[in-house]
Amino acid sequence: MAIHPSAIIDPSARLAPDVTIGAFAVIDGPVELGAGCVVEPHAHLIGPMTAGPGNHFGRGCVIGGAPQHLAADGVGADVVIGAKNTFREYVTVNRGSGPGKLTRVGDGNYLMTGSHVGHDAIVGNRCIFANNALLAGHVVVSDNVFISGNAAVHQFCRVGRLAMLGGVSAATQDLLPFMLHQGHNQVFGANVVGMRRAGMSPFEISAVRQAFRFIAMSGDLIPVALERCARELANSSAVREIIDFANATKRGIVADIGRTERRAA
Repeated sequence: MAIHPSAIIDPSARLAPDVTIGAFAVIDGPVELGAGCVVEPHAHLIGPMTAGPGNHFGRGCVIGGAPQHLAADGVGADVVIGAKNTFREYVTVNRGSGPGKLTRVGDGNYLMTGSHVGHDAIVGNRCIFANNALLAGHVVVSDNVFISGNAAVHQFCRVGRLAMLGGVSAATQDLLPFMLHQGHNQVFGANVVGMRRAGMSPFEISAVRQAFRFIAMSGDLIPVALERCARELANSSAVREIIDFANATKRGIVADIGRTERRAA
């Protein structure tokens, strides 16, 4: 274990033998760090917090801070982090809003400088948040999502698997799986590059593109478009995922196509 002499380690912390703690870092309260974790200088980790092996906490990041919520102090809430995540400089992850609540980050995520995960949020696996990407409280992000720089997701929204939110965008409704989203609640095509990189078949990619046309370009009401997807694209598991995601929404789904992006289908 390599701990800089200026670091402050709470006696209740539980650190794996090979953890590295940099200068002026603070491990505050019951923090558990798995094998191979690295905490860079001036980072502040606040318990209750559990992090699995191979996580890297960048300079000045604050993980486990109180929720930014006027009516909840986060006492008794947790942060649970999986394995092999990277939290770059000044990333913030707030703990849950109260007893029994938690904020969870999965495995293999990469959070760039200044990005934020709000209280009670759930982040899946292998997501990328670019600089200053923002998740409000209670947001749920599925696997392999890309949220671009200076983009924001409103509280209680969901982001479907392999969705991408473009730079300087805002979402106040749920973002459909496999879709490219841009601007303020606009969708402009299927995330073909992301689907290919994820190993999806040409059949599934083609079906998702057709589902996008039905949902965003046909002019049909959303329930009608989803019924058409179910009827005409029934053999596609990806399209079934889109339908199930849309049917479970509580905030509505982003389905308005950008005025200049009709060619993207």
